[in-house]
Amino acid sequence: MGKRDEVIVREALDADREAIRQVMLDAYEEYAAVIPSSLWTAYRASISEAVEGGEPTDRLVAEDGGRIIGSALLYLGSESAYGRADLGIYGPIIRYISVLPSARGRGAATSLLREGAARSLARGHNSLHLHTSDMMASAVRLYERLGFERAYDKEFHNGSTLVKSYRIYLPGNPFVLGGAGQAIQREVR
Repeated sequence: MGKRDEVIVREALDADREAIRQVMLDAYEEYAAVIPSSLWTAYRASISEAVEGGEPTDRLVAEDGGRIIGSALLYLGSESAYGRADLGIYGPIIRYISVLPSARGRGAATSLLREGAARSLARGHNSLHLHTSDMMASAVRLYERLGFERAYDKEFHNGSTLVKSYRIYLPGNPFVLGGAGQAIQREVR
């Protein structure tokens, strides 16, 4: 990538779909060694399907020098995010936070999370949820460092895997305020 450019988060365009799919698959590929192959095949298919369908309110991409290096999807509630109204999450959930392995450590994931939080706050929501598992240890460390806290009442099991829920409260939160004004005021290209 050469020169270190600023990571810019914007709304994805239809023309970005193949690049997004590749970023997501490349980002999650490291888990293929940890997940049983039959489950990995299904997980990989769900990642690919998320690019085309579902009900996200926002499809975000992170760019560096005009190249898409990350993406995330924002959903309104657990029913649209997972088909699970029983989780009782009626506010925003950010999913599939993906950054190319070669682009990690440059702030793309933080920028995607901040933009998702800013958009949620701008729409009048007080919190943002996400779900993860222990196999995503570096992501969990990032979420906790940014101020996300466990939401034990919104967790579930996927087979034998505990899918942990995290939530961040948005109003007045320094993490959100650090990017919210710019994110909301910035024109989306």
